[in-house]
Amino acid sequence: MSTIDIHRAHSLDKAHAREAAEILAKDLSRQFDVNYEWEGDRLRFKRSGVKGKLEIYEQELHVHLELGLMLRAFKPRIEQEIHTQLDQITGG
Repeated sequence: MSTIDIHRAHSLDKAHAREAAEILAKDLSRQFDVNYEWEGDRLRFKRSGVKGKLEIYEQELHVHLELGLMLRAFKPRIEQEIHTQLDQITGG
């Protein structure tokens, strides 16, 4: 199992942080065919070969994904896409 673990500081209020997380989730869903659903302030990702979560904290977004064997080769691309999206939505 290969993991992606990203912590990103933000200065967004809760509503905008949630909106930013939704944008990221939609993009990952479109690009990598990942399903997602909200559980409070936690966004869960799942599909065959990957599971994870995005948690919203007052000053931080935390993305944690576990990639199975078949998606391990895509780890750099997935990780780069997450960083790119987070840069755009948090102004980082």
